[in-house]
Amino acid sequence: MNRRAQFRPCIDLHEGRVKQIVGGTLDSSTEALRTNFVSDRPASWFAARYAEDDLRGGHVIQLGPGNESAAREALAAYPGGLQIGGGITPENAVRWLDAGASHVIATSCLFDREGHFQPGQLKALVAETGPERLVIDLSCRRKGDIWVVAMNRWQTLTDLMVNRETLDLLAESCDEFLIHAADVEGQCRGIDAELVTLLGSWGERPLTYAGGASTLSDLALVDRVGGGKVDLTIGSALDLFGGSGIRYEDCVAWNRSH
Repeated sequence: MNRRAQFRPCIDLHEGRVKQIVGGTLDSSTEALRTNFVSDRPASWFAARYAEDDLRGGHVIQLGPGNESAAREALAAYPGGLQIGGGITPENAVRWLDAGASHVIATSCLFDREGHFQPGQLKALVAETGPERLVIDLSCRRKGDIWVVAMNRWQTLTDLMVNRETLDLLAESCDEFLIHAADVEGQCRGIDAELVTLLGSWGERPLTYAGGASTLSDLALVDRVGGGKVDLTIGSALDLFGGSGIRYEDCVAWNRSH
């Protein structure tokens, strides 16, 4: 039986609370920040819900400081069921794995402040986690007909592009890739189908795409253009996060039927 795209859950943390934020506005300016949803429920509530529904491979992302306590509570509520990203370094990666994360997700620590890729940093991280417990985040911004990896809460462009060469270069160092399309993240206007097509045409490691999903048909679209090799994270459109476009229960049903 051919593999099909799966729905992967998420918990985005900002200032210790579960939020859905328009990705391109996530910088240091409070005035620029656009927030779609702020939950009254703790991160652990969402994690327990995902555990109850046997949803695996989801991620907890710490968007800036002040999120460690909430992140640890989420991991404790679903030990081994969630990945953790945001501020991961070779120095703290093992602590997050010990706290219950299945994998750590790395982006900014793999680059210097100017956005130059640092192979030595990746080697140091792999030495701590092993490739089998590392997810490399290649979240990106579109520049014409290419996608450039972005770090520092998606504000700083790096010298890596999202293409087959980069995926080939990094594949042996990780278990999975996570790719947010930052330009459409949180906008609920549809996925970047060209990016998903590119990812699916490679498909040598598990890949999760996030950004722009607005209806359940986007899950079917990711399945089709990604050749069943790309999974989808849905945020702002999901009723669990105050959205009106996609029912969480329908995503759970999709996974169970595929």
